[in-house]
Amino acid sequence: MPDTDETQSERGLRWYASREPVILLVLSTLAVLCFLGVSGLSRAFHARQESFAQKLFQRATRDRQSGKLEQAVKEYRAALLYSRDNFTYELGLAQALAALNWQEQALNGPDKAYPYLISLRELQPDNGTVNLELARSLARRGEADPAIRFYQNAIYSVWPADSENERRAVRLELVEFLLKEHATTQAQAELIAAAANLPADPSQHLRLANLFMEAQDYEHAQAQYQEAARLDRNSAQALAGAGQAAFKLGRYASARDFLREAIQINPNDSVSAELFKTTSLVLTLDPFRRRLSVRRRREVVVEALAAAGQRLKACAPAEQPAPATGETTAPSLQSQWQEMKSRFSRMELQRNPDLVDEAMNLVFDIEQKASDSGHTARRECGAPAGTDLALLLISKLHEGMEK
Repeated sequence: MPDTDETQSERGLRWYASREPVILLVLSTLAVLCFLGVSGLSRAFHARQESFAQKLFQRATRDRQSGKLEQAVKEYRAALLYSRDNFTYELGLAQALAALNWQEQALNGPDKAYPYLISLRELQPDNGTVNLELARSLARRGEADPAIRFYQNAIYSVWPADSENERRAVRLELVEFLLKEHATTQAQAELIAAAANLPADPSQHLRLANLFMEAQDYEHAQAQYQEAARLDRNSAQALAGAGQAAFKLGRYASARDFLREAIQINPNDSVSAELFKTTSLVLTLDPFRRRLSVRRRREVVVEALAAAGQRLKACAPAEQPAPATGETTAPSLQSQWQEMKSRFSRMELQRNPDLVDEAMNLVFDIEQKASDSGHTARRECGAPAGTDLALLLISKLHEGMEK
């Protein structure tokens, strides 16, 4: 009997030994299957969470873009509950908070976006969107210097797509901010940089030209307007802008040509029509332009003297201040005008060609004093218009003329 029991034990051990690899394989397989099952369920769970978070993010972005900011903030925060530390979602939340803060600015609410933006910048200091939002946040808070610095960071940061257009858009936004801050010189420099490699798009050249005009860089403004007009020959706005820029530069012949074309395309452009009249008067009433006959020059001077005389009549109360007791006064403008008119009526011009210069110097003196914003006469005469404005512009055109 003991021999039989020993034999059965040995047989059991041998049976187990012979099947141990199979048992281990089966158990291992079951363990792997269980692990894969759990992993699959976990991935499915996380994928479902991520899918739900993505839907919330997309909905939040649509709401933010349509102005439903409070709803967007709730949806961004809900998305972050399902996908924590997602940089894109956090950036969307910061943008929604920034827009919401802009709406609440009248209520002097706290800047809720700024702490988020600072944290995001620590994670990605070269992210263009983060730097741009920080610049906007600081600009709204009136902190000009750091705002400008972050705008410049955004220009040279990394953008996900179409980086050249993104950088150009940021630069132009910076220009608009600089102009509001009256930093004209810096705005001009940024505009010149923006003009480099500008695509052949008339709308972009037109926008740049308008900003150059606002920055009082009329030379570059005219060039950009002309390029916009070259790309779009029917652009009345570009032609009118070129005319206005040329007018500011004292290039009245060019200004007249541009303005005439603009009016032909858009007859309802009253601003260009008025400027065209002034430009035409400047060219007509300038006695110093080339190839003008002696007779016509005299007619122009007589017309200018007559206009200056009318200007003096309007300014009569302010033109002759009472002299102090015992004080010797210089001849008044009225007496000078009367004397000059008399000399012209005696045809002295033929004997004294320099009389044109003397007469026009007197005309310019009258027009300038009557139009001086700091002079008492300005309040009596009113702002110059028509012929008076044209003569004032001619006087500035020939400021170097010897008196």
